[in-house]
Amino acid sequence: MDKSSSSPKAFPSVQTLVLAQIVWAVLALLFFLLFSVSLPGEDRPQWYAIGTTVFEEVAYLTAAWLCFRNWRSPQIVSGRNVWLCIGLGVSFYFLGGLLFFYWETVLGQDAAVSPGDFFYILTYIFLILGIILAVSSRRLSLEMWQWGVVAIIAAISIVIAWFVSSPPAGGNVTQSLLIQPVAAQTAPATRPTTKPVVKASPKVAPAAKPKPAAVASPVTPPAVAPVPAAADKNALTVEAATPTAPAALAAPKVEPPGWVKSLENVLDPLKSYVNGFYIVCDVLLLILATTLLLAFWGGRFAQSWRMIAAAAFSLYIADIWFKYTTTYIPNYQSGGFLEVFWVFSGVLFGIGAALEHDLSSRARSRSSGRRRASL
Repeated sequence: MDKSSSSPKAFPSVQTLVLAQIVWAVLALLFFLLFSVSLPGEDRPQWYAIGTTVFEEVAYLTAAWLCFRNWRSPQIVSGRNVWLCIGLGVSFYFLGGLLFFYWETVLGQDAAVSPGDFFYILTYIFLILGIILAVSSRRLSLEMWQWGVVAIIAAISIVIAWFVSSPPAGGNVTQSLLIQPVAAQTAPATRPTTKPVVKASPKVAPAAKPKPAAVASPVTPPAVAPVPAAADKNALTVEAATPTAPAALAAPKVEPPGWVKSLENVLDPLKSYVNGFYIVCDVLLLILATTLLLAFWGGRFAQSWRMIAAAAFSLYIADIWFKYTTTYIPNYQSGGFLEVFWVFSGVLFGIGAALEHDLSSRARSRSSGRRRASL
């Protein structure tokens, strides 16, 4: 009795797990809100990339642990294979995030396809497989309006995917959305600079009459001549000193190993295939998340699967945003505000797994209590 009673206490309670993950999501949101905005022309600091990676990786590592706990528990009502697939998908996303951080931040590479993409591909495969198993385990009996909602979501996701994956041939959308506001901001700044010049010109006009006296003195040019010479020497010393500053800044940058360049050359032809795979999987994941949300609506275990559906929605939002930025925004640096939805996705997967384990254990304890009462 002591061993059986102490075994559930080895894990934190569901309230503690859910509260901890909510706090983690709020901290990530505050971190992105405060530090994701950077001035134009300035790179985000390296500590920001480390912080976003920590928030994301901890969320997915916790979700993987909770999903594998459900897989190992014989009390899970929805099926152990479901949580095995979801746990593998979340784990592969964790590994892909580590490789992406190493490739982009540590090595400083901006490759179209990195080794982390192969783990992301496995993530989509296992997440989609797990959601399909979850939906198929429940008898799918949707009403007509529910099928209509699924069709509308599918159509909208396809249109968004087409817009994101196919940039316009006539130019970049960001040139009309971003460059024009910048020009509108700089236009009023130039007007006040011209007005003082116009006002100052009539004041200088009367002062132009005594100029011949100043020009008539030929002694000033030779006197001033050595001064610019000294100034030129100082200017040369300053100019000679200024190149050393960029050189000092560029010194810490180390060239990546040769195998990195060779691997990028091998993976670069796969760019179109990988991007197409991501687009198709994002659309399929959104359709399955909508179907999952409608299929488990109002049931006893609807609360946990609502979290799983919300996690899939969050993953879709972050993926579509990243695809949009890499397609339409030149020289985009990862770490934008909407990438916080990747953290939300990992947190929601973990919350769904924790709620599923708690609800399953309660359902089994109630059924066992009824059997004892009947005996």
